[in-house]
Amino acid sequence: MKKATSMKKRKSGPKEGKAGESPSQLIDARIKELSDWRGEMLSRVRTLINQADPEVVEEWKWRGVPVWSHAGIICTGETYKSVVKMTFAKGASLDDPSALFNSSLEGNTRRAIDLHEGDKINEKALKALIRAAVALNTSLAAKRPTKLNAH
Repeated sequence: MKKATSMKKRKSGPKEGKAGESPSQLIDARIKELSDWRGEMLSRVRTLINQADPEVVEEWKWRGVPVWSHAGIICTGETYKSVVKMTFAKGASLDDPSALFNSSLEGNTRRAIDLHEGDKINEKALKALIRAAVALNTSLAAKRPTKLNAH
């Protein structure tokens, strides 16, 4: 059993982990720690996210969830016993012509892709979905009032 560590809670989530590790280092450690198909799947997903959006920012939030952001959260990469779950923060607002979303379909905001052992990722469709999430985030960020203009 792992020893729990306490971290100060920040609005945007911790930028570093224990011993000053960066979010990218923490994600590396999670992939290595899994040491099975889930680590390989999370690593593959991470690679595809970085290929789809070279400007993506890796974060580590909610006590150990890899998060990829660009002008807002794109998606998370949670790992469970039998699934690696990519949850898209604004997935309900995204077109999904390849029907990648297969989980959390009932919500009004999020949508998820559950990846199981042996699943083959439709890389082209996933990259398109990631780019669509980035485009949505950047368009919404452009519409947000700045502090100078807000009343």
